[in-house]
Amino acid sequence: MVALLYKWIWITYITAMHPFYVSVIDLHHNAKEKMVEVSIRIFTDDLEQVLKKHFNKNVDLTLPANKAEVDNMIQQYISQKMNVTINNARVHLKYIGYEIQKESVWSYFEIDNIPSIKKMDITSTLLYDYQPTQVNIFHVNCNGEDKSYKLDNPQNAVSFIF
Repeated sequence: MVALLYKWIWITYITAMHPFYVSVIDLHHNAKEKMVEVSIRIFTDDLEQVLKKHFNKNVDLTLPANKAEVDNMIQQYISQKMNVTINNARVHLKYIGYEIQKESVWSYFEIDNIPSIKKMDITSTLLYDYQPTQVNIFHVNCNGEDKSYKLDNPQNAVSFIF
């Protein structure tokens, strides 16, 4: 946990010095509920710009004119740009919603009916169509193990084995 806090402090420092395009994707296997909880953190202005580009429409995530439409745009974009396969079966990301926390947007998803995980494959091109220097950092927690991986554009796939 201290290492994760240190990473965020370092990222904040670098961001102040130079523009830095990063998203953080957390996947946590909740064995008791037989589900995977997914949270995706993206800088608000980056997500607004990529949604504007993708849907050809102005987007205000902080004060949306139509929250249902914005929810639909986020769900569609992330579902198109990120795919998860668990134990060699592609799974569906069920969109829960989003919230703003300071300069970031947290989007929440769930993957139902996952009693155990031996292998998780992720393909992601989140925000690659917005910034060529985009970085996506994955943190996966399963069976009491924490694993992390950083995808630099154009790299788009990672596998975790438990």
